[in-house]
Amino acid sequence: MRLTIIGSGNVATILAKRFFEKGIKIVEIYGRDITKAQALASIVQANAVNNLELLSQDTDVVLIALSDKALNHIALNLSFPAALVVHTAGSVSKDVLNTISTRHGVLYPVQSIRKEMPASTPIPFLIDGSSGTVIQEIETLAYYLTDDVKRGDDAMRLKLHVAAIFVCNFPNFLYLEAASFCEQQQVPFSILQDLIEETANRIRYQHPSAVFTGPAVRGDMETINKHLNLLQDTHELQQLYKQLTMHILDWKNKCN
Repeated sequence: MRLTIIGSGNVATILAKRFFEKGIKIVEIYGRDITKAQALASIVQANAVNNLELLSQDTDVVLIALSDKALNHIALNLSFPAALVVHTAGSVSKDVLNTISTRHGVLYPVQSIRKEMPASTPIPFLIDGSSGTVIQEIETLAYYLTDDVKRGDDAMRLKLHVAAIFVCNFPNFLYLEAASFCEQQQVPFSILQDLIEETANRIRYQHPSAVFTGPAVRGDMETINKHLNLLQDTHELQQLYKQLTMHILDWKNKCN
């Protein structure tokens, strides 16, 4: 199998390395920044290209690992009629590729990917394709990377993309708020690391509804008011605490 990768960022880097480790021949790495493309190409023994018109047609699979905006733009300038073409975006329809190849689809990594992540980090994939046969082709491709492969259409992928924001980006914003509060109050944020990991690990085996602790789920208004008083000098954080607490209280009341 010969693979061309369009992109040289986080997703392109990790997938290129993992395919290469599985013995897949990486033909070319495309990147607007030739220096970045060359850096990745040197790792996976591929040619580096920064001109779309110079991409070779001598490939079996074209993997487009770009931002949503860049994907929509670049799709208008590609043609690989003989290749299987897939993108990795969570919120872009597979149909954006239908002018590039009739055999097209999606290989969406359900993971927060960064270039420096360990090779052992698990990456589940959600796949889709332009036909049943193409889905099977993409499934075979995905199994080079992981055993955790699921099929899902554009609608399902978009829903999971939304859910991913709730489980990744939003909690990280709360970690940032907590870290800032700890710095202001001169208490160590690092001591909360085990609590963060323990809560996340529990969700692997339990439904989130069974993992709640704290004053809101207990209806402990005395403690809640103490917290709100402590936060009175940081109005925005106090309002955030209040809003989230009310959501938990409302959820708890509905469950009773």
